[in-house]
Amino acid sequence: MKILHLSDTHGCHHRLRNLPEADVLVHSGDFTMTGTESEALDFLNWLCDLPYKHKIFICGNHDDCLYDANIDGLDNNVHYLRNSGVEIDGVMFYGVPMFMNDCITSRQNYNYANIPADTDILITHSPAYGILDFDDNTHYGSKTLLERITTIKPQYHLFGHVHSKHGIMQQDGTIYSNGAIMNADYTNLNKPNLIELL
Repeated sequence: MKILHLSDTHGCHHRLRNLPEADVLVHSGDFTMTGTESEALDFLNWLCDLPYKHKIFICGNHDDCLYDANIDGLDNNVHYLRNSGVEIDGVMFYGVPMFMNDCITSRQNYNYANIPADTDILITHSPAYGILDFDDNTHYGSKTLLERITTIKPQYHLFGHVHSKHGIMQQDGTIYSNGAIMNADYTNLNKPNLIELL
């Protein structure tokens, strides 16, 4: 299975041309810039039209317009994960969004602590603490998320949020992908990460 991982497109999804072939496209949040419903709808229409067999997305901290939204009418192969999962060809995907309403309470840590143990591919917007998360002399990742990953050991963790740390690395048996498309100063687009499952 090949996975094309995108994150942090911030309204620039139409600029992504000639995307590589994959079985599953995953977007790990921040598809809007200002968090408006019109931006979200434009992204969803674009996503639904892409020619991938399966498409998965979660929300990032810029996508708060979908906090209380019920998203209806998506194609059967488009999966919106909000503290939920989907199995595709025997692979368990699980997604945890990053809504600001959850981050300012203990709810986000609760969401991380409840990631199922059978998760193969974890999708969050936030990185785990210390993993492709360091910018401006600060670690932006979550310690609670790192603890849960250390416990359940998913094969892959797909995230974004820290634009300057776009890339892929492996640590303690998990492959980490920061798929941030928009670069650190919002002037250029990084290439999406293409991952082939082992």
